[in-house]
Amino acid sequence: MSTRELPGRGERVADWFDGRLGIHTLGRKYLRKVFPDHWSFLLGEICLYSFVVLILTGVYLTLFFHPSMNEVTYHGSYVPLNGVRMSEAYASTLDISFDVRGGLLMRQVHHWAALVFVAGMLTHMMRHFFTGSFRKPREVNWVFGWSLLLLALFEGLFGYSLPDDLLSGTGMRFVNGALLSVPVVGTYLSMFLFGGEYPGHDIVARFYSLHILVIPGIMAALVVAHLILVVYHKHTQFAGPGRTERNVVGTPFMPVYLAKAGGFFFLVFGALALMAAVASINPVWSYGPYRADQVSTGAQPDWYLGFAEGLVRIMPGWEITLWGHTLVLGVLIPIVVFPLLLVLIGVYPFLEARVTGDKGEHHLLDRPRNRPVRTGLGAAWISLYLVLLAGGGNDIVATRLHLSINTVTWAIRIAVFVVPVAVFVVTRRICLGLQLQDRERVLHGRETGVIKRLPHGEYVEVHEPLSQAELHTLTAHQRPGELVRHEPRGNPR
Repeated sequence: MSTRELPGRGERVADWFDGRLGIHTLGRKYLRKVFPDHWSFLLGEICLYSFVVLILTGVYLTLFFHPSMNEVTYHGSYVPLNGVRMSEAYASTLDISFDVRGGLLMRQVHHWAALVFVAGMLTHMMRHFFTGSFRKPREVNWVFGWSLLLLALFEGLFGYSLPDDLLSGTGMRFVNGALLSVPVVGTYLSMFLFGGEYPGHDIVARFYSLHILVIPGIMAALVVAHLILVVYHKHTQFAGPGRTERNVVGTPFMPVYLAKAGGFFFLVFGALALMAAVASINPVWSYGPYRADQVSTGAQPDWYLGFAEGLVRIMPGWEITLWGHTLVLGVLIPIVVFPLLLVLIGVYPFLEARVTGDKGEHHLLDRPRNRPVRTGLGAAWISLYLVLLAGGGNDIVATRLHLSINTVTWAIRIAVFVVPVAVFVVTRRICLGLQLQDRERVLHGRETGVIKRLPHGEYVEVHEPLSQAELHTLTAHQRPGELVRHEPRGNPR
């Protein structure tokens, strides 16, 4: 006679939770969810892991940082600044760098992680843009990612300004000038932000609250929502044998993908730690404490805000007076163009769907060459960003190349209008040429380099037929409407 073995304690606990929370059902459904395997998908993971490193190092730094602009006299390990009057924020930053065990390493890991986080998000969104993964039903997720990028720009600005050093103070002067250029309410905005007349006494404390609490909380919520939608919509994949709009070919999340993701997290963390250990970044002790009557020579913002400063630097110093009010167009126009460029990125999925009339769902990714107009627009935007980034450092460019700063500024002004158009045209033509190349490969096969002489004396190159998998990859795509009018027949898209 057989006796039924009683379940163990662990099994009973698991059954208790499953009966009330449905953990086993959820785990069986989602832990075996399939993820496609492609190197470009790691870009999103770099963003996520950099964000985790930012949270961990940020928590450590908050234990020692004092967000106060009250003046103190510094007496610490950094001898050149001993006896100098400075804010508590700057003094605590020096203490973290020289007196707290591991403080300088944590500061540098935090700063490098911020740069990699923004770079990862920008590259991640470029991958989504060029492959068309933002299309229905993922437009909302694109907006979530765009919102994270926008918040990260301001989060970086706030964190960069917390040490209250001369370099970050110069950036705050730039912010104050931008606020003052806003018609009618500019003065009130400046007084509200700085807690009085610039530079005020509250800006560090206010930025600190935004930097460690408000914006990270919003970003964490957006990250969770972003990941939930990724799981809900299932992952996109490139066209290939066995891949359709209704399935996903790849590896299960548990245990294969989870093991890879865990290992990749430690690789990212290790790379950030190595960068922080060997490459100094933001040495605030070299700049000194902020004083409103001083400006740091060669001051440059972090790269992700360089294009905003470039807009201001290349803009002519125009001013007009209306009804007794002076409008500083040299600053007002750039601060209007800056958010406009970002807004166009955020609403692009809806614009493309409306212009092309594409209302279908898409789970297979485009090859960029098969969307020449979209690819050209993306390349044009990148070229505009790089031109404006050079404009943000026009003084450094002029110094390094031994040129007149006026020459550099005028060259960048012209390039802002010429380079994006030229890049769009060239990129589009390259995409059309690559399409013709694919067409030739499909029709005639792959070139082998073998030359054969025919009986009548003609020499021809032997072509090898493509495999069925290669043929499928090259031909398994739609011929969608583009953002421009269709060209006459015979000119392939």
